[in-house]
Amino acid sequence: MPATGSGQQTRSGQHWKVGRLAAETGLTVRTLHHYDDIGLVRPSGRTASGHRLYEESDVERLYQVLALRQLGLSLDAIATVTDGDTSLSEILDAHRAYLDDQLAATRTLRAQVEMLSRTVRTSPDASVADFLQVIRGVIEVDDIFERYFDKGQIADLAERRAMLGDDVITAAETSWQELIPRVDAALSSGMDPACSEAQEMARQWMDLLEQFHGGDEGLRDSLYRMHEDNAQQIEQEFCGPSREHIEFITKANEARST
Repeated sequence: MPATGSGQQTRSGQHWKVGRLAAETGLTVRTLHHYDDIGLVRPSGRTASGHRLYEESDVERLYQVLALRQLGLSLDAIATVTDGDTSLSEILDAHRAYLDDQLAATRTLRAQVEMLSRTVRTSPDASVADFLQVIRGVIEVDDIFERYFDKGQIADLAERRAMLGDDVITAAETSWQELIPRVDAALSSGMDPACSEAQEMARQWMDLLEQFHGGDEGLRDSLYRMHEDNAQQIEQEFCGPSREHIEFITKANEARST
């Protein structure tokens, strides 16, 4: 039968010589030879001239080895797992969970780099001290976030941030900076939360929160719990809303709903 682009086709299925398998997987021939020598991934057959010939089941086992290797297992431990009762689906699930964690960490790191990049753009003369301050702030925010948001939620937030883009994020930050002083002034003047002006501020407030959580109830609840437990720190260190701001907006929002 004719050969295909990804290996030789035989009556018993597709086969790969070691060079072709190395080329398609990105592994080296030396690595495949080593896996064969230690009994980790042995080719199921040989050509008439004695060259290694891998079958589809060998490729599946090779994936298992590489997935477990990425999870941090030693070759000896991998041999024990692959020779035991662990199924391919279990290895796939473990590999996927690992990649989800890595993806969440990468998204978080990207958000940190983006924050530093924005600092440089807005403050061309930023000093090392400025960077250290931002880094400390990032770490503090991360510590708070990790207490209230799970890894999946943090990844969702990072993905949402990337989807919205810098312009929308910057506009939202500006809107918060303008809205909080307006609510502060309303509190100082004794404004009735049920009046139309207060209700309009409440609408803007809820719209900004909607950009953050996207209507996800889990994210919204985590956000509220985080603020409830850390209101003073958020207000003092990150210029966030106070408990009084939240209470005023809550009353104004209730008036909107009646």
